[in-house]
Amino acid sequence: MKRKQRGITLLELLTVVAIVGLLMAIAIPNYRQYVVRASRADAKTALQQTAQRLERCYTNSTPYAYDSALCTATVTLPFTVDGGKYIVSATARNPQDYTLIATPQGGQADDAQCNVFQLTQTGAQSVTGSYSATPEVCWRR
Repeated sequence: MKRKQRGITLLELLTVVAIVGLLMAIAIPNYRQYVVRASRADAKTALQQTAQRLERCYTNSTPYAYDSALCTATVTLPFTVDGGKYIVSATARNPQDYTLIATPQGGQADDAQCNVFQLTQTGAQSVTGSYSATPEVCWRR
């Protein structure tokens, strides 16, 4: 009579562990890259929404009755984007001249491709990082 095999052998266990390790070595960097790109989208959305709020505040008042204090109260800067990956601030804040800046925080600061996003009152988009020569790559993705 033949004996029934019970359990698994050490070789089978090591094979499974090696396969799982290989899959994890591929999956973790891809997941990290996905999270970084998703956070970029949050920063771009926050910049565009803030620019719209500033423009709305200016267009709701006449040029002679523009109240900068009211717009400053309406559009609070700096603020942290949901998730804490970016802080949105501005260099100048008057209706004719502003530059909004999204600065990465924490692990997002390691993003070497698309680091700091900037948006001006004219709609000019720029970015620092390895794609700084072609910012539309970062703003499009």
